[in-house]
Parts: sequence; C-alpha cells; structure tokens
Amino acid sequence: MSHKFPEYDSLQLSGINQKVLDQWQEEDLFARSLALREGAPSFVFYEGPPSANGLPGIHHVMARSIKDIFCRYKTMKGFRVDRKAGWDTHGLPVELGVEMAFGITKEDIGKVISIEQYNAACREHVMKYTHEWEQLTRLMGYWVDMKHPYITYDNRYIETLWYLLSQIYKKGLLYKGYTIQPYSPAAGTGLSTHELNQPGCYRDVKDTTCVAQFRILEPRAELLGHGEPVFLAWTTTPWTLPSNTALCVGPEIDYVAVRSFNPYTGSPITAVVARALLHTLFSKEHEGQEALEAYKPGDKKLPYLIVAEWKGKELVDMRYEQLLPWMRPDGDAFRVIAGDFVTTVDGTGIVHIAPTFGADDNKVAKASGIAGLTVLDKDGNLRPMVDMTGRLFRLEDLDPSFVKDFVNVELYQPYAGRYVKNAYDDSLTEADETLDVTIAMQLKQEGRAFKIEKYVHSYPHCWRTDKPVLYYPLDSWFIRTTACREEMMRLNDTINWKPESTGTGRFGKWLENLQDWNLSRSRYWGTPLPIWRTEDGREELCISSVEELYQGIEESVRRGLMKENPWKDFIPGLYTKENYDNDKINLHRPYVDDIILVSPSGKPMYRETDLIDVWFDSGAMPFAQLHYPFENKELLDSGRAFPADFIAEGVDQTRGWFFTLHAIATMVRGTNSFKAVISNGLVLDKNGNKMSKRLGNAVDPFETIQKYGSDPLRWYMISNSSPWDNLKFGVEGIDEVRRKFFATLYNTYQFFALYANLDAFDPTASEEIPYKERPEIDRWILSTLNSLILEVDSDLEDYEPTRAARAIGDFVSEQLSNWYVRLSRRRFWAGEMTTDKLSAYQTLYRCLVTVAKLMAPIAPFYADQLYRDLVSRGTNATEHSVHLADFPQADRSEINEPLERSMHLAQSICSMVLALRRKVNIKVRQPLQRLMIPVTSEEDHQAILPVVPLILSEVNLKELQFVTDGEGILVKRIKPDFKKLGPRYGKIMKSIASVVAELSQDEIATIERTGQIDLTVEGSPVTILRDDVEIYSEDIPGWLVANEGTLTIALDITITDELRLEGMARELVNRIQNLRKQSGFEVSDKVRLTLPEDEELHRVLTVYGSYIAKEVQAVSIEEKSAFTPTLELDLDERLIPIYIEKAI
Repeated sequence: MSHKFPEYDSLQLSGINQKVLDQWQEEDLFARSLALREGAPSFVFYEGPPSANGLPGIHHVMARSIKDIFCRYKTMKGFRVDRKAGWDTHGLPVELGVEMAFGITKEDIGKVISIEQYNAACREHVMKYTHEWEQLTRLMGYWVDMKHPYITYDNRYIETLWYLLSQIYKKGLLYKGYTIQPYSPAAGTGLSTHELNQPGCYRDVKDTTCVAQFRILEPRAELLGHGEPVFLAWTTTPWTLPSNTALCVGPEIDYVAVRSFNPYTGSPITAVVARALLHTLFSKEHEGQEALEAYKPGDKKLPYLIVAEWKGKELVDMRYEQLLPWMRPDGDAFRVIAGDFVTTVDGTGIVHIAPTFGADDNKVAKASGIAGLTVLDKDGNLRPMVDMTGRLFRLEDLDPSFVKDFVNVELYQPYAGRYVKNAYDDSLTEADETLDVTIAMQLKQEGRAFKIEKYVHSYPHCWRTDKPVLYYPLDSWFIRTTACREEMMRLNDTINWKPESTGTGRFGKWLENLQDWNLSRSRYWGTPLPIWRTEDGREELCISSVEELYQGIEESVRRGLMKENPWKDFIPGLYTKENYDNDKINLHRPYVDDIILVSPSGKPMYRETDLIDVWFDSGAMPFAQLHYPFENKELLDSGRAFPADFIAEGVDQTRGWFFTLHAIATMVRGTNSFKAVISNGLVLDKNGNKMSKRLGNAVDPFETIQKYGSDPLRWYMISNSSPWDNLKFGVEGIDEVRRKFFATLYNTYQFFALYANLDAFDPTASEEIPYKERPEIDRWILSTLNSLILEVDSDLEDYEPTRAARAIGDFVSEQLSNWYVRLSRRRFWAGEMTTDKLSAYQTLYRCLVTVAKLMAPIAPFYADQLYRDLVSRGTNATEHSVHLADFPQADRSEINEPLERSMHLAQSICSMVLALRRKVNIKVRQPLQRLMIPVTSEEDHQAILPVVPLILSEVNLKELQFVTDGEGILVKRIKPDFKKLGPRYGKIMKSIASVVAELSQDEIATIERTGQIDLTVEGSPVTILRDDVEIYSEDIPGWLVANEGTLTIALDITITDELRLEGMARELVNRIQNLRKQSGFEVSDKVRLTLPEDEELHRVLTVYGSYIAKEVQAVSIEEKSAFTPTLELDLDERLIPIYIEKAI
C-alpha cells in the first residue's frame, strides 16, 4: 500500500513536543532503545543527583540537554547507555528548609522537636518538588530512568557509603583531630574546604580594621626615652583581639623601633614595625629629630626617627601587656613568637595571634608553647570565647567557677552576648554598629589604637546560608586526602576535561593545594558516621555493613548492654527493598545513636554523633547506586558500570561532585571514576547578570517550553555558545533558532513532500542512481552531506556539541535550502519522472533523512517526527523512530573535495555580488553585463572555472572575466593588523606599519601568492604573513569592488537598454508568479493573461514573451487597451493592470 508523505499547515514546535512525548510514552520508546542495545558494549554515564527540595530552573535544561545529547548519540553509535536518575536527599539545604518551615533553629532540635520528628520532616521535605523535576525531565526529552532512581537516604545506599568509609579507614586515611576549621554559625556545622571553595563563597566585604598598640613589658634600653614602647599589630577582625595571646614576627624580616606619636591622642610612642612597611604608617618626608620636634597633635603626617633595628628572631620571647584583659588564659601567653608565614605585603609585619580562631595561629602558638584563650562552659566543655552561634559567651552560659577565677566581669559584662558579626543576629542590619567597630573605638579611647579604617577584602561565606563563616576549633573526623594528592593529580591528567582549562586550572590547582577533607557535620539529617568508640577513645570500630552492625547488636544483647535487637525482623544477607525498609532498619539518627556495641576488651562503644559531609554521599554514587559490593559486584568490577565514560554538571561542581567522585575512586580503587567531563558554565540573563527571583530576571523553564517547545530551547542553548562558556540567555534567541533553523528545515521538507506526493515518489520503489551518474549539483550536496557526517561525528565524539549544532544548522540553511533546493527546484517542477528528476528526489530525500539522524541527539522531538514522516511515510510505526536508528556513516567515496571547494567559492562569489547589488539597490532580477575576478593562484582559477555558469545564472550576469595582477586593472591597498603584529614586534610596530603601507602592487601580490613576505625594518628582519594584514581593492569608475579574505571581485554596474528590458521581463515573471499564489492556483494550473497596451511593456513582450509565458505557465498573453483587471502590478514604480484566469 502506498502512503503519502505527511504535509502540514504550519510549524508548531510546542505541539510537536507534546505529540511526540505522548507517542514515546505510549510506545515506551526509551526502554525499547535500551532493549535494542542489549548485549552491546556499554557506554557508562553517571547522573549527578539534584535535590528535589527546590524547583528546577532554566539552567537545569542546559545541564540536562548536554547529558542527553551524548547519551542519545552513543546509543545511535551502537552502545547500550544505561542512565539512572538520582536524588540528593541529605544535607544543609534540606535541613535549613525544614527549620524555616517550622520556625525553629538547630538549637531547638531535641527540645522543641525530637530528632525523629525532625528527620521525618526532612525526608518528606526533600522530595517536595519531585513531580516538577520529573515533569521538566519529561518535557525537555531527557531520557533517564526516573522510575528506579538511586536515593541517597535509602538504607542500601547508606550501607555502601559505610562500606567505602570502612575501606578508607582500613587504609589509615580516616582519623579524628581537634583543629581550627571553617564553621558556619548560621548552619551550626563545620564545612570542608571544597564547600568553602564553591563559586561565590568568597566575596568582597568592607570590614573595620585596626592597628593596635601592644605595650611592651620590660622594654630594651633603645625603646625608652620617648613615650610608651609598643608593638604595632594589624587585624581585619578586631573582634578576635580579646582572644589574643601572642604576637608573631618573621624570623628573617627586618624590624625597626621608631619614635613617633599616636595619631589620635598625640601622645609620644616608640613603635616596633617591619622596616618594609614603615612608610605605610609614617610619613616618608618627615624623618628625623627635627621633624619629631616640629610635630603638633592633630598633624596628619606622622614624623619618625629610627632608634633601633633587629631581625625578627631577635625579638622572640619579648613580653607585652594583654590588650583587652577580659579573661586570662590558662597557660603561657603574651610574648613574641616567630612564624614563617608572616609577610610584609600589608599590615605592620607583626601578626596578632588568636590561637582559637585561626589555623596558622593555632599551629604556630602550639609550636611555641602559647596557650589559647579558652572558656569553660556550664556543660564542662572547653570552648573559645565565642560560642557556636557566633556570639561572645554570655556569663550565664559559663561555668561559675571559671567566671570567678578567670573572668574580669566588670570589663567583659558590656560585651557578653554580642555577636561577632551582625549577619549572625537577625535583629541587626548592616547599618548597625558591629563588634569590630565597638572594640576599635574602645581601643581608640584608651589610646591603644594606632589606626582604624575600612578595608575591602575577600572573606568566605557559607555556601548554603550566605552568611560569613568563622574559623573555629572543632573536634572532627578527617579523610587524609593529602596522602593521595599526587595520585589524584596523576589520574586527573588522564581525564578529558571540557574545557581543558578547568582540568588544569580550577580543578588541577585545587588538587595541588589539597587539604585533608573535614568529613564531620554536626547536624541531624544525613548519613551517620559509622564509627563506634569507647568513652576513653582508646578502642574504636568502623562498621562496614548492616550485617556487621546487626551481629554487633546481637553481641551487645548477649552481654547485657542492650535489652533487645531493634532490627530483629531484618534478615542479614537478603538485599531486597522490603528487607531494607525503614520499618525493619533505619540507618539514620536517632536510631543508630541508640545502638551500643561491645569493644574487644568488653567496654561499651557509642557511635560518634557526627554525620558525614553530604558531598561524600553524591561522590560515592558510582558504587552506592548499585549497592556495591553487596549487589552488582561483578557488574561494576567488570568495567560495565565503572568508571563513567562521561559525566556533565555545572562549573560549581568542580570542587564539589567532580572532586568527591575523583577522591573516593582514587582512595578506594586507585583509579578515575570518570574518563570525560563537561563542566558547563552559568546561564545568565541577556545582560550578563545572574538570574534570581529577587531580581525578577529568572526564566521559567516550563513556560518557555510550553511557548517554544523543547527543541528550539535545546538547540539555542547548545548552538549559542560552548557549554563551558557562560550563556547570556534571551528568549529572542530561541525564536531566532526557530525561524532560521527549524522553519528552514520544515520548509525544505514541505517542499519535498509537496512535489513527492504530486509525483508519487517512493524512495523504496526505484534503485538508487549511482553517485557518479548523478548531476554535478547532486554530487556536490552528497559530498557535502558526507563531509558533514564526518564533522558532526567527530565533534560529538570530542564532546563539542556546539560545533556539531552549528555545522548542521549551516548545512540545512546555507547548503541544502538556500543553495541546493533553490537551484534544483525546476527539476522538481518538470513533468515526467526523468532520471534527472529521480536523482533530485533521491538526493533530497537522503539529505533530509540524514539530517534527521544527525540532529536527533540535540533536537529529539522534531527529528523523530521528520524521520518518521520520511521513512514510515505516514504510518508513524515505532520501528521507524529515529531514536532506534543508527548514527549515519559517511561514504568517503562520495566525498569530492575539489567539487566542494569549487561550490564554496561559487557561494562566496555570489554572496559578494549580492552584497554589491544591495549596496546600489540593483535587484537580482536585473541582469548585469560582467564580473571581473583577479586570480592570485592557478589553483583558485581552476576551482572557479567549473562553476562559472552557475555563478552567472545565480547572480544574473552575462559574463565572468578572469584577470591577473599584472594587468593592473585593480589597485590594491594593504593595512597591518596591529593585534597580530604588535605582540611579535613591539617597539618597531609603528615603523612596520609605515613600510607595509608603502608596499608595491607586486609586493602585495607576493603576499597573496606565497602567503608571506620578508622585510627589514630598522635593521631587524620582519616576516609579514597573509593573516597579519588586510588586503583590499579600491573601486574603479563604473565598477564596484569587494574583498573577502584572499578573494576579490569587481562588478560592472552599467545597465544598458537591453539589460533593462530583460530585467523588466524577469520582474514581470516574479509579479505574475506571486499573483498566481494569491489567486489560489495550483502549481500545475495553466493560465491566460491580459496586459494593457503600453510601449515599454510591448517591447518587453516582443523580446521575452515566450520566456514569460513558459515561466508562469501562460497559454496566452494578450495586449488590450481596455479590460477589467484582476488587480494592478507594481512594476518599476508603475502600476500595471493585469487580468488572470485559469485556462480550461
């Protein structure tokens, strides 16, 4: 049975989107595409898990399009590409959302709300927008298994995390330490360094800084005789000054003692500072005794006199008076120590040391036996002066005995309970006075401040609360990633990073400066750390499986440490979903906290209360999604599911998911977890600003898809810029893609379907005409098509989707539609099915089918409709889906590079001629006499010769004349490209420009012919390459000249009387053809025409009447003086009445 090719009234891409979606769902096409590749080689892809507690945005369309493109491409290339969806369900975003919803803080958990209730709320909240995520995934055509996702809160997933941690523990890479760590008071937990290095975490802030005067005790003789002897030390965090217990100098830095004055009080002082920073504090022009004597309080310029000089190491062990004696430390303090980290980049060269608030401070203080200033809270815990909410301890929260023995209540009371940063106190704004200002002003009043000013510097913020972090002493568990740093760097060199700069730069530099991974999180909703310890910390156990923990519980019950096994209904070794349901076991808090184990020596062991970093959850997904090694061990170990051949996520994951994937695989298996990665950039608004609801510039992905369809959205995002570049998103760009690419392809198909149906063309009915027997234009487009297949295949293989999309777009718009179909349309209009006409049909059909396959990974909806329309011819059978087809293979025997070059030159020449016509408003229908082309090489000459008739026909010319440079018809000029030559020749560039401008016509021709010329400028050899200069030709009288690269043309724009008449004939044909369409005539209808008696018109009809009749299918053209016209034609600014009727 013969079927017609479907024809459409209009292009409705959003409607196609929905129609094809419904069809896919009905056919279960995704599953069928996988089944088709059963037993085929695997292409391993990992889906980075999003969190469903927030709505998806337009940037997720970009990220998911990239993933989908390569999964579809590899499927078409014959691979089986399993892709499992995932949900990231733990961590701060979820917890903070629940706390906001309940109106509580972390401190309320376990008091206002139980941990059990809180975690149940988190479990529900994290899946809040699951439907919206699934809907977007479906609407945009991203094929990923949403029915069987991995979920990070699943007990089986957690069991694999425990197994991986046990492997890391056994290798000695998991340890506990008390160190200064980044801490988020707003979130109530420590942060890892990779969390701190997420994009946007470091922000410029304007803080109050202070250079404080520390009074020297038992000063040396050189320091006496001019006021108080003091050390000057600078800090950007004055709130840490009450916790100061040491001053640090660089051992080899030069320091001086200078006599000067306090700028606020005018009091004389003798200050010790680094010599290199002397003139940042004192006036360079006011040195010496005379300047000192001339100083008056209030003078802005501070004089100075150097009275002593030392190396930093000579100042070590000098003592000073406590700056703010609110509390006293329990140990040695308030002396000068040495540290190699001290610099003279800024400040005074003397660093204020608060060991409880800085990693370097803590390290150097410990090395020198300096105590930190700690307090004892009412629960018996040693803490820094600031509590974990970010405020100075309230007196009532401290141990009474500690207050009595260590606290100066009178001095401390006014500050107790103050937050160290206004951002931590919801009742304060940026306009309110900060603790930094209060302390600085107090020091100023006491004559202890030397300089107070605002200072802009970069400071880290919490990636989830957007509030500043503190560096805080924490008891944490760490992964010793530094032990694997070199191995991670070596493996990173084997990864195909797109772009490469991210792998060598952002990621590579991160690995070079890697620090140990702070794994601990002091929270409630997350994966519990599987470590049990005795109370004295001498015995510990890292649990590796639920079965191991189950057996441990059984032993505890036998020993009487637990009354019963809460997991009594669980069956060890049975890995079904039902056996791991929460009604049988629950690996979250508070349930695991209640489990007591028995140590080898018989002591009770309690779980460390920490959770683990949520990034470990997602970084472990290659193993945990398969419940490895408890299930699917052979699948993963065989290489069929590990490592990934390809992953893709946003650039913000460089130090997040990308890092944790890499780190875990390196530590556990000594290998990469992924071979290739696309790190896509940000999606910004059209002005380059970050999108946000607050700014009102966010784009709703659902509304966008509903209006435009997914295909143009995907194509726009991929073709606009490389995935790793930031995209300036504008809906105007989507509409442009719809018009320029999809509408062009649609119109090309419509043209084919219209005539193919009229001629009952059946692509399966006739044998393919051999390539060599086809007309030249068919051979050209097929050669170009095969070259396109190679190009797109290579681009997608190299993870360059933008290049692939642009190549397809250019082929459809410029080669197929604008050139091949336009030049071949008369062949389709011919009457009977000649060999030439059959060749045209077969060629265009093959081009359209191939384009549908090539574009399928990027635009899956329209590609499927187009392919089915062509291949199934209206039956729409599932087996004819493009997504079950193989990717096209190029036939290299059909690639004719000389022919492609000739046609490319023809297109370039025609484009230049058309531009010149537009310049002087000469329509293409107006013939011109000649085109002149100066040839610079015989190769170009021979390439243009075969397409001369085509060029003449295309741009309506009578003749094309080749000329040589020696004929001197065209005068050429040359200009140097300063951007290219400047970096090479620098100082003599101006002279080079003068020499180049004076080059002779022969010398310019030499550059065009050989690609370079060697010169001597100011005695230096200079080589000028063709790309270093712009060569152009001047216009000559009666001609227009155009230049494009090495190609130059000259167009004769003189219009003779004969040329004008021919132009009128062509214009008349165009107007009548439009009239036929307006009158509703079919393509095959014959017509009769009546035109007025007109001298000019009569001359045209006398010469070109037969031509006009043939073109418009007129059986007769009569000239009458009086008749009733159908309408009037606008011809050369004259209105010509015309009558048209269908010929019977």
